[in-house]
Amino acid sequence: MGEDDRAAQWRARRREAAGAHAEALAARQRAESARARVLITEFLADARARGRTPVPLHVRSYDGRARYRTPLEGWYLRRDESVGIDTDGEFYVLTAPASLVARIRGVQPTPQDPPLVIGAGGKDGESIDLQDALARVLAGEL
Repeated sequence: MGEDDRAAQWRARRREAAGAHAEALAARQRAESARARVLITEFLADARARGRTPVPLHVRSYDGRARYRTPLEGWYLRRDESVGIDTDGEFYVLTAPASLVARIRGVQPTPQDPPLVIGAGGKDGESIDLQDALARVLAGEL
């Protein structure tokens, strides 16, 4: 077997391993989002039972200087109002680039798959378990 054949086989094995790794990561993320959706569904029932009134959700510019209207109502999950859930249980990251058009027309955020840890991978002290964030909303701390 020549050097070129061995190199081609090695590249093929690496591609296969990378594909398997990516699929395993995607499966873990799907499972995490499914567990997070269960927590959010339970939160919605608890919030309604406790009379937690939803508020209009706004999007902030990345630099934090501007605040844009959205058609959403729900609850913020962080004090900085950078993430929230709406009354249908959809999870949103509530940040966007600064925009004059957004100031006039508002913003329509896109729902995202909810994580079990909000802000994972961020700076120390910036992440919070979704379950803890939801409990703080129910306790009236946000």
